[in-house]
Amino acid sequence: MSAAVKRSVTITLDGSNKSASLPLLSGTIGPDVFDIRKLYADLGVFTFDPGYGQTASCDSKITFIDGDEGVLLYRGYPIEQLAEKSRFLEVCYLLLNGDLPTKEEFGKFEKGVMRHNMLHEQLRSFYNGFRRDAHPMAVMCSVVGALSAFYHDNLDVWDEGARRIAAFRLIAKMPTIAAWAYKYSVGQPFVYPRNELTYSANFLYMFHAVPTEEYKFNPVLAKAMDLILILHADHEQNASTSTVRLAGSTGANPFACIAAGIASLWGPAHGGANEAVLKMLADIGTTANIKPFLDDVKAKDNSTKLMGFGHRVYKNYDPRAKLIQKACHDVLNELGIKDDPLLDLAMELEQIALSDPYFIERKLYPNVDFYSGIILKAMGFPTNMFTALFAVARTVGWVSQWKEMMEDPQQRIGRPRQIYTGSPRRDYVPMTERT
Repeated sequence: MSAAVKRSVTITLDGSNKSASLPLLSGTIGPDVFDIRKLYADLGVFTFDPGYGQTASCDSKITFIDGDEGVLLYRGYPIEQLAEKSRFLEVCYLLLNGDLPTKEEFGKFEKGVMRHNMLHEQLRSFYNGFRRDAHPMAVMCSVVGALSAFYHDNLDVWDEGARRIAAFRLIAKMPTIAAWAYKYSVGQPFVYPRNELTYSANFLYMFHAVPTEEYKFNPVLAKAMDLILILHADHEQNASTSTVRLAGSTGANPFACIAAGIASLWGPAHGGANEAVLKMLADIGTTANIKPFLDDVKAKDNSTKLMGFGHRVYKNYDPRAKLIQKACHDVLNELGIKDDPLLDLAMELEQIALSDPYFIERKLYPNVDFYSGIILKAMGFPTNMFTALFAVARTVGWVSQWKEMMEDPQQRIGRPRQIYTGSPRRDYVPMTERT
């Protein structure tokens, strides 16, 4: 374990003479944690933490979050600096390898990713097995899981070279998989990737281009897409990342692990939050309904929720929201969008909520999901593709976390405990004797 032993915590079990001295561990930054692995052996009890909100499941060198201060670091670098100065593939290299690449290292890495961005041609037929109206996330779960059947030459998770090739394949192919899921849903021809384009520009090209006319590249939109991907690349041990690690702890192949992560991300409380923002705005309808809607949100006996505000981790302003807010307005200005009712409604809701003491006192600031939904709609993405785009960005984080776990000598299969609250032991009664 890379965390240093700092002090110890002594726990005494009431009503007995049993006590346990547990090591207090200290990471590079962040709160100390005490190691409970010997708690059951010493005291015969274990901890109860629904949702694992107060439990560190691993140690990691990849991402750090300080929710109280609104801090997000990738490998020690502030997200603000990376968003301003870096490219998405450079961030991918950083997350995977621990340091920013030299020019030569980046060139090799970029080439390594781009040479893997095509899909096996037989996967075209695989898409035909889906209904046209299938949700893109259902398609992505299936296709990513199926990659292990098409690329089974490097599935030895204990081999460093195989892990590297799997990382290239997943990062490279995910935009193609997502773009083809959209093209299939609308009945348009699949568009093949072009290696002379940047990662983000290539994704926009595969998503929006049609063979009947020349595709016009917009550098503002490509830059905004790159920013969206960077901001969503990793976010510590969230639900989908924990799912990837848990699946990976069994020795499952990386394609299966990432497919499990996609399934977890699909939930509306996780990756579907930006889609929920657009649905909320549609339900509000007009700016005249904003005040009654917010009154419902503030009512104690009402279940109405303000989607896109507040965060499970950030108790301050989401640092990603500040960055994507500017990009959102840049995109709206670039596209000349000034009279879209839904976008106007979002901007008005943002201003009212930011000035309302109720939300200010509770630190319910707009989060990244609020702005990402708006910007993606403005860029021409249907709402059912929002979570799929999230999966494209988060793939590098999942792969980095999986790779780190597989290289950890103390890695073991995940096996949470429980408090059993069912019936005590009882004996079987024949059906003829039951009353």
